[in-house]
Amino acid sequence: MSTLRVKPFDALTAAELDAWHALRAANPALDSPYFHPGFAAAVHAGGRDVHVAVGAGNGVFLPHHREGRLLRPVGWPGADFQGPIAAAGAAFQPLDLLGNGAGAYEFDHLLEEAPGFDRWVISRRPSPYLDVTGGLTGYLGRASRSGKDNMGQARRRAAKAGRELGTVRFEADSTDATALKQVIELKRAQYAATGAKDYFAEPDRVRLLENLLRTRGTDFGGVLSTLHAGEHLLAAHFGLRSGAVLHWWFPVYDPAYARLSPGWILLRELVAAAPALGIARIDLGRGEDEYKRRAKTGESVVCQGIVTRNPARRAAASALSKAKEIARTVRSRRSP
Repeated sequence: MSTLRVKPFDALTAAELDAWHALRAANPALDSPYFHPGFAAAVHAGGRDVHVAVGAGNGVFLPHHREGRLLRPVGWPGADFQGPIAAAGAAFQPLDLLGNGAGAYEFDHLLEEAPGFDRWVISRRPSPYLDVTGGLTGYLGRASRSGKDNMGQARRRAAKAGRELGTVRFEADSTDATALKQVIELKRAQYAATGAKDYFAEPDRVRLLENLLRTRGTDFGGVLSTLHAGEHLLAAHFGLRSGAVLHWWFPVYDPAYARLSPGWILLRELVAAAPALGIARIDLGRGEDEYKRRAKTGESVVCQGIVTRNPARRAAASALSKAKEIARTVRSRRSP
């Protein structure tokens, strides 16, 4: 019998939220803002129901969504780190999530350290990060040659943008709601141009970013960074922050200024601003983007898989994962 009880996020008691905070604070693997209860709160407030599986004695919390018989991590498909909030080394039985009509729990960015999930993992992929301790000087001391080269090019291109378009201005932590709308518009245009699924086609996801922009503080909140040259918005980024960790979530740039590589200029400015923001690490999230490979100073591992008692369903998920991996390999071989 399951030792978990499931309740709506907004039904959690103050004692349960305190226990969530305490578990997270004691486990360094959970320092990503995705594991902060503020993220689940913002998703829930945006209009997408969040439920939380709570372990006996408040020893574990796993926020999730339910779609019919399928459970998915809170914030899916936009959550770049997933897993139970529990003490390091704690025992956890993922099958306890199933029952009461729930037939499977699917994950795609599960922490490799997540307890009890090994048998359910189908594939693993790297999730790069930047160690920005010491700001730009510290980062350059740890960066690869390509990372250093691209940061140097970004400095020169920023100077060029200033000469051609006007004074370059970077704001590390903006509260400009209009700028956030521009970020979403540019991101949706990027999805349309590349044929990718439009994340912001669902209104609750727009509300999520709006809620996060209004959430201020170093403990948890949204961070909007903008890069202008004269009156022109060259690039921007909306991410999540908790403590010393910033998660690089929705970076965008205006294609009209692609020749200036404004995304690299913005990233360089953000690395330089990190000490003033109290940021020591920027998580870039899972992905094969070339700039992530060049910029990273290290990487963690996230897992994809499904918890289910149905062997056929697991086999189908495994086949789909292998097909996607083959497609990624083909694309990478075709890339210059």
